[in-house]
Order: sequence, then structure tokens, then C-alpha cells
Amino acid sequence: MSLLEFATRCVDELPARSAEIEGARRLPSDLADEMRRAGVFRMLVPQVYGGLEVHPRQFIEVLKLISIGDGSAGWNAMIGSTTGILSASLPEEFARAIYGENPDVLTVGVTAPLGKAQIEGENLVVSGRWPFGSGCNNADWICGGCFVYEDGEQVMGTFGPVIRLVMFKADQVNIEDTWQVTGLRGTGSHHYSVDNVVVPRGRSVLLGNRAAIRTPLFQFPMLGLLALGVASVSLGVGYAALESFKELAGVKKPTGSNRKLIDRQMVQSDVAKSVADLESSEAYMQKVVDDAWRAAEQGERLSLDQKSALRLAAVNATHKSVAAVDRLYQLGGGSSIYMDNPLQRCFRDIHVTTQHIMVAQPIYELTGKVLLGLDPKQPI
Repeated sequence: MSLLEFATRCVDELPARSAEIEGARRLPSDLADEMRRAGVFRMLVPQVYGGLEVHPRQFIEVLKLISIGDGSAGWNAMIGSTTGILSASLPEEFARAIYGENPDVLTVGVTAPLGKAQIEGENLVVSGRWPFGSGCNNADWICGGCFVYEDGEQVMGTFGPVIRLVMFKADQVNIEDTWQVTGLRGTGSHHYSVDNVVVPRGRSVLLGNRAAIRTPLFQFPMLGLLALGVASVSLGVGYAALESFKELAGVKKPTGSNRKLIDRQMVQSDVAKSVADLESSEAYMQKVVDDAWRAAEQGERLSLDQKSALRLAAVNATHKSVAAVDRLYQLGGGSSIYMDNPLQRCFRDIHVTTQHIMVAQPIYELTGKVLLGLDPKQPI
């Protein structure tokens, strides 16, 4: 079964397990194992390490389809696949040990620099605590962003303090049961922590650095691919809400009316607006990905404008998806709030995707600076 065939199957099969996924507050192990075998978590791993190294368009489509089936499952797929990008930046010895020896490996993590890594010879001694550890219960390796210190002094770089993403074996990490939330409840995004864990310095990646592998996919910035992944989940949730509402509109007659929702002009208009929001934002995302890919195929580093466009397309797709879901949720009236109606889950899930820093409202300001010729003063 191809990767796209697996993702397409998820559209039909995952909805039946959504209640189970939410109740468990994590992705069930058998579903995580199916994703491993299908290659979902190897989408952004270089071919030289046994990865699939797919075109970003396929990456977006796979995540969107899985998310149509279930938002939490799509989010787990996104975190596992995007963390795989680290394989292109790790020293070869460590990349092969983590990604090359086990083709079904699952790595997850958090980029926020909430840890402290002290340089001691060839090792890092790391302590820290990170929230939003999506997929940590199923992972083989878990990474965390860390500020770096040497001889008691913080290490500084071009844009400020140096941040390294440090990879820990799963058994080195303490997972705390903290994921009690409204939306994306099945992502298992618990807090996790480490305390004075010793890690070889080579088992870490400098955030914002150019990848060691120079094939076209890895000319794309790590943060740009992560943002596209979050946006793909948002689009999937949006399309799921659209299909759910269409089913409802064909049978529901609002209280006091003899006409079904599907026959009301306001409903027809708002459904059209929602389709336009979803499809236009997806098309824009595909367009900027294609533009960037053409440059990457020439072996060029992406320009600041190209990297900014990736970020703008991702934040736009996320917030257009929110607009579509909110509109459809309101059209559903009282029916939308019942737990057996997928619209309520889509509504809850979509409003959690917007809280991810990669697609939060400040990204509009960041990309606007670039469009106006100003220095964004931070990596994009």
C-alpha cells in the first residue's frame, strides 16, 4: 500500500475510532504502528537513511487526509513526520543510529528552548521541562529545545542565544500526565522533563542552521516545514467539518421551519464561502511550495522572501480553516454541540491548532515585515 493509499484509507476508517482516541487522550499504539509501517514518520527523512524524502506537496496531502479522518491522528502524524527533519542535520553517525537502523522509528519533540544544556567536553548535560509533547507516549526518541551554556556563560549566536534541539532516548524522559484539554484531546501532548541527562553533543541539532543533507527537500527551512505541517492538519479538520455539515444539512429542519438546511439561501452562501476559504488557502500553500521547490531543485538556498511566503501561506491556511469551521458550526445550530456530531470535535480541534506558535497571529506581523522590506530580526 502506498503512502497516499494509506492516508486515503484513513479518511474512511479513522472516524469510527475518534471517540476511542479522545477517550485515551493519546493515539492508540496500533494506529501509531500502522503509521510507522506505512512510512508516515519517514516522509521527511533523507533517502540515504532509509527515509522517503517526499515532495512537500505529498507531505501536505498525506497530513491533510489523515486529519480529515481524525484531527488528533493527523496531529500525531504531523509531529512524528516533522521531527524526522532532524535526521538531515544530525552528524551522520547519530542520524544513522537513530533513523537508519530502525526504519519504523518514531521521533517527537518540542522546539521551544525550555531546557538548559551545559557543554562538558563532548557531551551536553541537560535539564528541562517541556509542555505539548505530542506523541510522547508512542515515541522511541524525544527531543527538546535548549539554551546552551559553556563554563557557566550562555552561548550566543547571530540572532541571539544559541538553541540546540537535543534528542533523548524515550527511557531517559519523565512523562507527566498533564494533557487535560478541550481540543486535539487524542494527541497525548503531555509535559515531559529530564534532569541532568548526559547526551553526546552530536545527538543535537542547532536550530536555524542549514541542513547537512543538501537535496531539494532540505533546502526548505525546518520551521517552514513545521508550519506547513500544522496548516495541513488545520485544512484536514476544515474539510472534515465541511463534509459533516453537508450530511447534517441534507436531513435537518430547523425548529419552526419546513425547509431543510440545504434549501436555505444563507446556508448555500456560507457553504460556498467555506469551500472558497479552504480551497483557495490550500491552493496558495501549494503555489508557494512549488515556487520554493523550483529554487531548491537548483541547489539554491531559499531566499528570505521564499521562506516568508511559506510561513504566510501556512498561517493563512490555518486561519481560513478556522473561519470555515466556525461558519459551519454556527450553521449547524443546536445540533453542532452534541458529542455524536463531528462538528463539535472539529470546532474544538481547529481552535487548538491556532495556538501553535508556527501559525499564531504574530506570524502575520513577521511576514509583513519581510513584505515591507524590513528585517524580521529572527529566523524564519
